[in-house]
Amino acid sequence: MTTIALDALGGDNGLDATVEGAAALSREDIDIRVMLVGDAAKVSERLQAVSYDPTRLEIVDAEGCVDMAKDPRRELERRPNCSILVAAQLVADGDADALVSAGNTGGTILAAAQRFERLEGIRRAALAAVYPTEKRHGPKKDPFALMLDVGATLSAEELDLVGFAVMGAAYSSIVSEIVAPRVALLSNGTEPNKGTAAIKAAHQRLIGGPLNFVGNVEGLDIPRGTVDVIVCDGFLGNVVLKMLEGVSEVFRDVAKQASGRKLQWKMGLAMLGGGLKRLRRMTDWKAYGGAPLLGMDHVIIKAHGRSEARAIRNAVKVAAKAADGDLIGRIQAGVAALELNKDE
Repeated sequence: MTTIALDALGGDNGLDATVEGAAALSREDIDIRVMLVGDAAKVSERLQAVSYDPTRLEIVDAEGCVDMAKDPRRELERRPNCSILVAAQLVADGDADALVSAGNTGGTILAAAQRFERLEGIRRAALAAVYPTEKRHGPKKDPFALMLDVGATLSAEELDLVGFAVMGAAYSSIVSEIVAPRVALLSNGTEPNKGTAAIKAAHQRLIGGPLNFVGNVEGLDIPRGTVDVIVCDGFLGNVVLKMLEGVSEVFRDVAKQASGRKLQWKMGLAMLGGGLKRLRRMTDWKAYGGAPLLGMDHVIIKAHGRSEARAIRNAVKVAAKAADGDLIGRIQAGVAALELNKDE
């Protein structure tokens, strides 16, 4: 049975989301055990209000959490026994197979850096994100593709981008079950000579290599879903991710406003109903729950800060799937194949 350490206090919805999500998962016929890390008394009290399988849940006491609005480094220094640090330590000690948190992103990254080791050959960690696409991906027909980095590392050099490509391909092959994920670099043109010096150098290193590298893609390829994994530095990735989230929210807001207006608007919305439902499904981040922080020697899934019970449950499932699929071993194999562990 795969064991997941869940930061029960992290996220905007706190225990309401994490306890309910873990409880719902415990009732499923699936071999996952969850360690709920947080204020033991409060977690126990919240569990009394829901139905759950006690053989699949364990409470681990912790003192507070990293405030979503405060500086994460100072919070971790001030709270050495906070939920994210205790959860990370459980994984580091081998008591759990993976870590899941919907809490402060900076706090999660720093806690992982403090408790885990960086993989040999990987110079920088990368925070990945899934984004909605027009095309479906892999045998599961996932309506999402993977982008990294989206915020862990602001700038990236050649070897950083190559490392991101290796990690993204490994994750996509396990979670989306794609045998040879199509990997591309995000640039300002599809030609090999386009982009920054780092992008051009990474392109030359990846082409003809063991990954299914298909070259460069432009911004317009992102929503089309022409590839399974898009690689970029954290600054660009974060800007793109926030833009995609903003566009999807605008579409939903426009539809909501239009529904309360004239009859013609309502008739138009009725005619577009199927398309709007499809758009909602495509942009529903609750369906996948979270995305990985890659580069450390343990599996880490960062759930959305606004995660509710359903998203938490799915994030834990994703973490278990990544751990069961030997994500770390796949990354190490990719690093060896590209001989990144031999580079300075």
